[in-house]
Amino acid sequence: MAKENVILTKTYDFSLFIVNIYRHLTENRKEYVLSKQLLRSATSIGANSEEASAGVSRKDFINKYQIAYKEAKESHYWLRLLRDSNWLELDKANDALLKCEEIIRIINAILQSSKISIS
Repeated sequence: MAKENVILTKTYDFSLFIVNIYRHLTENRKEYVLSKQLLRSATSIGANSEEASAGVSRKDFINKYQIAYKEAKESHYWLRLLRDSNWLELDKANDALLKCEEIIRIINAILQSSKISIS
């Protein structure tokens, strides 16, 4: 039985969570621009993490996680903007921000340990 890859599970679950926020924002709030930015950056975190897990080299692995880290930081920005502009309800935004911050910390730890191991 294969061991669960925590970051892949968390990024996939986060993507699903954001897809539902996107639906809510577009269908109920009629907000299309910021929500699309969030959808793109948030789902890219998981996609790049999946690519990293199939990296052909250590450098490729690190590069994909660096992209995932940047996308996570961008997603954090869009979530704050949606919350602070009152497009997204406080409870939904804060829940998403906590999930995003956890992903940022995990990816940062992956990058730090990967960079140390190649030095």
